[in-house]
Amino acid sequence: MMVRHVFEKTLVRAGEVRSFQISFGANGWEVSEKNDRRVARHYHADWHQVERTLMRFRDEIDALRLQGWREQELRTQN
Repeated sequence: MMVRHVFEKTLVRAGEVRSFQISFGANGWEVSEKNDRRVARHYHADWHQVERTLMRFRDEIDALRLQGWREQELRTQN
């Protein structure tokens, strides 16, 4: 089964990186949150849990933006 990315956002500030991802694959919904020091990964079978996590991610991303974090620009290959 192919993994389908549902949500993916990476923010940067002064060399720090925060990443938020939600994808769907063979193991159900994979939710991951990464920063420079740790990776938290969880699997959910219930879409309602995923919805709550997505709302939390969006709230946290909004708060980080207010603190000066910016969305990481995608690098293109020439």
